[in-house]
Amino acid sequence: MPILAIIKIAFKSLQRNKTRTFLTMLGIIIGVAAVITMLAIGQGAKKIVDDQISSMGTNVLTISSNFSSSRTAVRAEAGTGTMLKIDDVDAIREEVKGVRYASPIVRTWGQLKYSNQNWRSSIIGADVDYFYIRDMEAELGGFFNSSEVRSGHKVCVIGQTVASGLFGDEDPIDKVIRIRNVPVTVIGVLKSKGQSIMGGDQDDVVIAPYTMVLTRLMGDRRPMMMINVSAESKDVMPMVQQDIISLLQRRHRDTTTEDFWVRSQTDIAQTSESVSNTLTILLASIAGISLLVGGIGIMNIMLVSVTERIKEIGIRMAVGAKKRDVLLQFIIEAVTISVMGGFIGIALGYIAAKIVGQTMQWSISITAWSVVLAVTFSCAIGIFFGWYPAKKAANLNLIDALRYE
Repeated sequence: MPILAIIKIAFKSLQRNKTRTFLTMLGIIIGVAAVITMLAIGQGAKKIVDDQISSMGTNVLTISSNFSSSRTAVRAEAGTGTMLKIDDVDAIREEVKGVRYASPIVRTWGQLKYSNQNWRSSIIGADVDYFYIRDMEAELGGFFNSSEVRSGHKVCVIGQTVASGLFGDEDPIDKVIRIRNVPVTVIGVLKSKGQSIMGGDQDDVVIAPYTMVLTRLMGDRRPMMMINVSAESKDVMPMVQQDIISLLQRRHRDTTTEDFWVRSQTDIAQTSESVSNTLTILLASIAGISLLVGGIGIMNIMLVSVTERIKEIGIRMAVGAKKRDVLLQFIIEAVTISVMGGFIGIALGYIAAKIVGQTMQWSISITAWSVVLAVTFSCAIGIFFGWYPAKKAANLNLIDALRYE
């Protein structure tokens, strides 16, 4: 029997029982919609993380003393050797090949005051290179220069959150704010960077010359300093990373590679990608259970359908239909239910993903491969769970089928 004739018979059989066909399809619809939605959420989360890593700068390495090392902790407590120094920054800039920018970083917190407004924010002491390392741009005003860093000028650049909290709609440029009661002139406002990968607000920050922060805000306290470095390209980052560790070991006596911690964006990205992929797989697996349940529903209904249509099958076989024709008819019915349910599920999944994205203010990403995966899986479900009922129908004894009441 021609394949087109078999397909027509299969479709007519499904149309005769529209309600049952739809209810059978419902499990696949829910399963595919769940898979599409979950994968979209997972991919959206991955995109958010990638954007946040990109906002940290280009080819960035962060160097710090590894205080999880017991050797380092003991030396730090004793005030010897392992703590990073300002001279280390100059040495990295001058001696390590492949370094484009390098800046010391000292961090603290402080109360900010302007007129009758108060704000508590993170304060970063840095060199001029820091702005280039982190790919920062000025929304208003500009950045401090090398001369202001050397002289410890009382100037700063603030983030959008600080600008809104202290000044509202007022122009902050050339206004004097007090940081821990130290008067500091605002010379620039940064373009917004949004949240960091750890969930912190990157716009809630004040950046000032590290010389001013060390002398005016931190006094004689020994700061826990870090160093940010930007490599010339992604390809040279492993070499730069190793050369920096070797240089620091030479400059700090009796130290090992364990005493210094050099992290790259690649390390952070790999960790984040691993977590994101695990989350996506977990969500998709949970949603996949719905597809499995839908497939079992198809098998159940198809077995019932075989029982109800035994006499019909017997008549078809009596007038010349072969086992292959009966087998194909029931498989086509099962696959049709799965594929139609798959396409409806894709549409519902797309709508659900958009609703979740708008509700949670997330960037939802629906990829082509997730749609292909859902459709392929739904087809596989139809073939797998439709095969046994189809095989049972094809193997019916002609005489028994004709005598069945």
